[in-house]
Amino acid sequence: MVKSMICLCLTEKTMAEDLKLIETYRKFIDLVELRVDFLEEDERLNIREFPALAKIPCILTIRRTVDGGQFAEGEGSRTMLFARALAFADEDKSKNFAYVDFEEDFRIPSLQDAALAYGTKIIRSCHDMKNPIKNIKEKIKSMKISRFEIPKIAFMPHSLKDVTDLYKEMKDMKGTDQIVCAMGPFGLPTRILSDKFNSYLTYTSPAELNKLSEIGHIDPKTLDELYHFHGMNGSTKIYGITGWPLKVTSSPKIHNGKFAENRMNAVYIPFKSETAEDAFEFANEIGMKGFSVTIPHKEKIISHLFTVDKKVQEIGACNTVVNQKGMWTGFNTDCSGFEKALLEFTGLENLKKKKVAIIGAGGAAKAVAYAIKEMGAKACVFNRTLAKAKSMAEKYGFDYATLDENSVEKLTKYSDIIVQTTSKGMGATEEPNEDNDPIWFYEFTGKEMVYDIVYEPEVTPIMARAKKAGCKVNNGYTMLKYQGEEQFALYREVYMHE
Repeated sequence: MVKSMICLCLTEKTMAEDLKLIETYRKFIDLVELRVDFLEEDERLNIREFPALAKIPCILTIRRTVDGGQFAEGEGSRTMLFARALAFADEDKSKNFAYVDFEEDFRIPSLQDAALAYGTKIIRSCHDMKNPIKNIKEKIKSMKISRFEIPKIAFMPHSLKDVTDLYKEMKDMKGTDQIVCAMGPFGLPTRILSDKFNSYLTYTSPAELNKLSEIGHIDPKTLDELYHFHGMNGSTKIYGITGWPLKVTSSPKIHNGKFAENRMNAVYIPFKSETAEDAFEFANEIGMKGFSVTIPHKEKIISHLFTVDKKVQEIGACNTVVNQKGMWTGFNTDCSGFEKALLEFTGLENLKKKKVAIIGAGGAAKAVAYAIKEMGAKACVFNRTLAKAKSMAEKYGFDYATLDENSVEKLTKYSDIIVQTTSKGMGATEEPNEDNDPIWFYEFTGKEMVYDIVYEPEVTPIMARAKKAGCKVNNGYTMLKYQGEEQFALYREVYMHE
């Protein structure tokens, strides 16, 4: 199999608009897929001209609605369109479609013969837009009727485990050409690491369009510049970040930038997982050298580790794991990253004589509580489940209370610094409300300092409300940056000793 390529899916209404997108992304892509099913009816009459205009290898695709496409006029009309696009082959093969996508149940001998006669490779595709496809290796073998056809399988995984199972089946398929891809939020690793999944190509979409985002497309510029797609090879070391729902993360930008600066043949990818078990199985199977752990797995991941450092033992939460000579070791860089960020934000040398409110009692809150104790503050842990607040607070001699309007008086008492550690507000675009602001019931006086460990959006709902009242506020990007520097040192140490 050749090295996996980047294919740009073209889904505009006119060929002229599609051609503009090619020019925008030309330096990042290897070929394009003309999605004729998205074209206006009049535009479809001229698709034969497209390869010559595009000046890049083109896949001809007319996708039916049942397979996730837009074409609903029937198989007769679709057959005629295929015939029109493949007719009158030019002696210059670059002016013909390089590939044509026929579904596995679409077998028209005349079209197949025409494609093969003109040097157009057939992509024989199978899609399941709702469920995973099992026994992939056997499916590929059954689909490939001739050596001129490239089987394609795309499915919707229900969990990261379905992606892990796909890798298990594909890792030994180096000697053949096939296209495989898991769609949706779980499938991103198959797109970034398509070469490792032994996929002939990976599909992308323009950043300025949102037509295929629901099936997990990213844009080719991000794929090549952020994840260094064309620079990856069989020796590339894999790192990443896991969590759920992991809607936003700046960690890939930070770590892939560090890898590039230090000339390390490594890539850092997001891999979403609803469970710590599935995340760990994926990391083991694909050969990860280390990964970051975020909400909600910071506590549960510990049971999967061979050993942990002193901070993880004391805090009871882990945000970084590395594979040291085949054994997984856990670290907590959140606490020191938070301490450095908070002192920088407040301008203080320590927190003695300060009263701090810790909002939340999850894995991130545990690291925050540890750091606040180290800095000498008195604190109160506020959480919806009082038992969790009590358990964490008593470990450090802190006060605790429920996270609701009944605790306003106590929150006022501990309001010198308010540290928000929950996921509420992450990715929020609405005005502050009960759903995105964990202390919506509290009226800011303007004297509080508010540190929200969430960093996307840049101004979270709780920050917006506090800032309006005159408070000093800060988001969690500084914490991410400082703890990320420690993480990178751990990742580099593993890399250097491989």
